[in-house]
Amino acid sequence: MKDSFFESVYHIVSQIPYGRVTSYGAIAEYLGSRGSARMVGWALNSSHTQKQNVPAHRVVNRIGLLTGKRHFGGPDIMEQLLTSEGINVENDQIVDFDKHFWNPMEELRFTNDEFP
Repeated sequence: MKDSFFESVYHIVSQIPYGRVTSYGAIAEYLGSRGSARMVGWALNSSHTQKQNVPAHRVVNRIGLLTGKRHFGGPDIMEQLLTSEGINVENDQIVDFDKHFWNPMEELRFTNDEFP
């Protein structure tokens, strides 16, 4: 189960558009696992082992805080990646979070066949 959940997380995260962000909880809810935001975080902590790039820097907590920033190899890398995509960050929080928020429940349509 863990592997297929992680793969599903990577699949969703790979679809977050450039310059947009989502939350751990929004991904968990989309996958039918509301309340599993931490498991989404665990998946993203392992995303660096994937063959294809998983833009984990585009996933933040429910109020736009860069809570996963320590997992990027340096304290400022996550912020630098977001800034390079036109997202302003102040005090480890995304400015105008609602403007940049990408909700997979609204943006993606799927059937259970689409996920590994």
